[in-house]
Amino acid sequence: MKPDFHLPYISRRGFLRRTVPAALGATVLSNTIRELRILTSAMAQQPQITDYKALVCIFLNGGNDSNNMIIPTIPSEWENYAAIRTPALAIPNADGSGAAALALTSKNGQPGFPGPDNHTYGFHPAMKELRDLFDLGYVAPVFNIGTLSFPMTKVQYSARSVPRPPQLFSHSDQQTQWQTSLPDQTYSSGWGGRIADILTAPNNVNDGGLVSMAVTLAGSNIFEVGNANASPQYAITNTGAVTLSSVSGARRTALDSFLATDKASTNLQTKAYAEILDHSIDQAEILKNLLTIQDASGSGGTAPTWYSRFPTTVTAPNGGTAFGSGLMSQMKMVARLIELGSKSTALGVNGLGMKRQIFFIQVGGYDTHSNQTNNQGQTTEDYARVILGSHANLLAELSQAMNALHLAMGDIGIRPGQPTSLQNQVTSFTVSDFSRTFPCNGFGSDHGWGGHHLVCGGAVKGGATYGKFPTLAVNGPDDTDTGRWIPTTSVDQYAATLASWFGVDSNQLETVFPNLGRFSTPNLGFI
Repeated sequence: MKPDFHLPYISRRGFLRRTVPAALGATVLSNTIRELRILTSAMAQQPQITDYKALVCIFLNGGNDSNNMIIPTIPSEWENYAAIRTPALAIPNADGSGAAALALTSKNGQPGFPGPDNHTYGFHPAMKELRDLFDLGYVAPVFNIGTLSFPMTKVQYSARSVPRPPQLFSHSDQQTQWQTSLPDQTYSSGWGGRIADILTAPNNVNDGGLVSMAVTLAGSNIFEVGNANASPQYAITNTGAVTLSSVSGARRTALDSFLATDKASTNLQTKAYAEILDHSIDQAEILKNLLTIQDASGSGGTAPTWYSRFPTTVTAPNGGTAFGSGLMSQMKMVARLIELGSKSTALGVNGLGMKRQIFFIQVGGYDTHSNQTNNQGQTTEDYARVILGSHANLLAELSQAMNALHLAMGDIGIRPGQPTSLQNQVTSFTVSDFSRTFPCNGFGSDHGWGGHHLVCGGAVKGGATYGKFPTLAVNGPDDTDTGRWIPTTSVDQYAATLASWFGVDSNQLETVFPNLGRFSTPNLGFI
């Protein structure tokens, strides 16, 4: 006679802990619940939104050396740049070849663009695609952005007469401050999440949409956490939705029963957790099906031709070797979700029915204390070596991935019911911990502060530069004292300009960016 078999007792909490984390990502869910707060006041009604728009935040993790991303090309200014950066870092001045700084043809001074700043610039030679998009008017560099509590001059910095953001030059602190835009407050939300709050409650611009407005391909982040968390960040991988493939039969029945009970709970946290988890399960299953349909939506049941815009490897120009690109894989999935999001949910259309989407993607490797170029440790110029190395690979990857997204949006074109091409409705932009020190440490560069960033898209007033380029002098008017630039543009200004284009009404900007009123120019005009 066989002995009776009894399942061990597992509490509801224990069951959810065992079945959910591996399948859906416990970090995202726990972060969502930890940051959840109840709205204490109604948000003002937004104008009715009928078009589609997407923001794609590209986080360059580690601190991008933007001093080598954008290079001064007036001969006297380049000579000063080269002397301080030393042969270990200094990129050769523009000479018309692809193995030197790639000269930018600027619209500064033309009607509708910023005035001339009496400088000329070039992109790093690894960034041919973005240089071409700049010249075509689709890319705008924004100079010397950083975390600021208040506007600050060199005199104020030295005298400490204006509060500095805490923990300057610290990776974790500056990453958080960039993503929250609140350096002088205890953080509980990010500016992407607060934008999603404004556009979701009380009136949801994505009403009827099948996924959250906020999507992350880089795990949990504070950028997409809202005060009300009205649109909780939804995590997806480069290969697709994460579903409960290992939870089926009796286990799935039990999970559904637990969730039904908890959604009716009088405990607000229990209720919120259950609702978010149940919604995440539904989203994953819907998305998995739509991605499968999309894979066969090209001619003759093949993949769409625009998939080919996203190669599996990247090669830095001028002799670099090919390498696999996680950023390119993330960007391809972003493009796939935009293509689905911009279509309706009508039968046969196979879309997600979204009006607004916010994406967060991330790439590491930018903490280039060493191995920044192949000429590290050298005191003799070797231009063939200095234009290669880890930073050249990173910038080539960034250039090719941003270009791929832009071209794919053009391939997809005008969506039914939309006034213009997706290329004009999708804007990608870079953020990073900080820039890096202007002087070389012999092998690379160290943690800095203010840095330059890039915005790309059809709506961007590209082909011109925005903001004030720093004076490239150690102990100069823009330097703390060691070649770390004091920002002349705040994160708030950069982010608020993007938020305005995205549809946040002017009377709601300070709800999203409480410190914005401290800065004289809330809209930088690059989009």
